[in-house]
Amino acid sequence: MNNRSVARLGLILALALILSYVESLIPFAFGIPGMKLGLPNLAVVIALYLFGWKWALTVNVLRIILSGFLFGNMFGIIYSLAGALTSFVIMLLVRRIDIFSIRGVSICGAVSHNIAQLLTAAILMETAGILYYAPFLLAAGVVTGLIIGIASEGTLRIVGRLGQ
Repeated sequence: MNNRSVARLGLILALALILSYVESLIPFAFGIPGMKLGLPNLAVVIALYLFGWKWALTVNVLRIILSGFLFGNMFGIIYSLAGALTSFVIMLLVRRIDIFSIRGVSICGAVSHNIAQLLTAAILMETAGILYYAPFLLAAGVVTGLIIGIASEGTLRIVGRLGQ
């Protein structure tokens, strides 16, 4: 990687942190614990498509740890890591088999993120009752994943015109 790429990745990480902060200010829950817009995933999807999986994973993990310490707590970091790592693997696999557009990749990531967080919560809380929220979180994952996918697609189109 050259200095220019490192600087761009730094900007993407900064964007992810800013989006994490903005997301923490938005009351989006609709009465469902853990429901979020997934704004920081915009930066992760962009990193995945521009720089590849290694750098996208780096941005993803650093974003979770830094935003967890800045805006959250240890439980938030645990839930976020469980969801983010699972969704990252799913997005990577779906992208590699090339059956979905960036929108589909984002939706798969959002849905798998919610599934992983639900399972993590069920294990940590030692109750399957938390799975009651699954239909609501999965529907929200489809909607927010689509929104992030559309935003990622538009951003990558603009970046492509700028000559990257």
